[in-house]
Amino acid sequence: MSEKNNLKIISNPIVNQSLCTIRNKNTDTQGVRLAARKLTRILLYEATKNLPQKETEFDTPVAHCVSNTINDDITIIISPILRAGLIFTDEAVDILPQATIRHIGMYRDEKTLKPVWYYNKVPMPVDNPEKYYVYITDPMLATGNSLKEAIKLYVDKGIPESNICCVCMISSPQGIDAVFEEFPNVQLIVAAVDSHLNERGYIVPGMGDAGDRIFNTL
Repeated sequence: MSEKNNLKIISNPIVNQSLCTIRNKNTDTQGVRLAARKLTRILLYEATKNLPQKETEFDTPVAHCVSNTINDDITIIISPILRAGLIFTDEAVDILPQATIRHIGMYRDEKTLKPVWYYNKVPMPVDNPEKYYVYITDPMLATGNSLKEAIKLYVDKGIPESNICCVCMISSPQGIDAVFEEFPNVQLIVAAVDSHLNERGYIVPGMGDAGDRIFNTL
């Protein structure tokens, strides 16, 4: 994998501990969910650093204050790729209650490794696309095929690539290269870049099937 300016790998002791928990095959579903939610919150805080701010004035109980806050003249979209991407949603709504949630439903054909659509909640009109900020969430970036399809939905509406941020927990080098080859100006926030993909298209060492482990459908 080549170095990419728009790739940020977030590492700290809490991230590392959470990754160990979700990777461990002996961690039960509750443990995976709790660690994943902790991890997604950290990643979302990093991802949202690109939101534009504006100066605002108000009174505290002590004095008049001038400070920065998120500009309310923008549209913020959280777009989880179903089903595993839902693990980000609760944390995202807590952090950004003003955001719109637009679900994207795809599953991977296990033979072709291509995404198969079954749900799309993005057919919306877009005025002033430069004022849209999109966060596409998916725990695992493996081949990159599903993520590219999701990005294309928003790029086709005129939203700048630089306003689109993809947030993943674990990635493969192949998936990262595939995304940036087609969309070089999107932002990508990850907690780990693993070794490779196996013959089934699973990330190694990875965490197995994220959806099955998060939703207890093993």
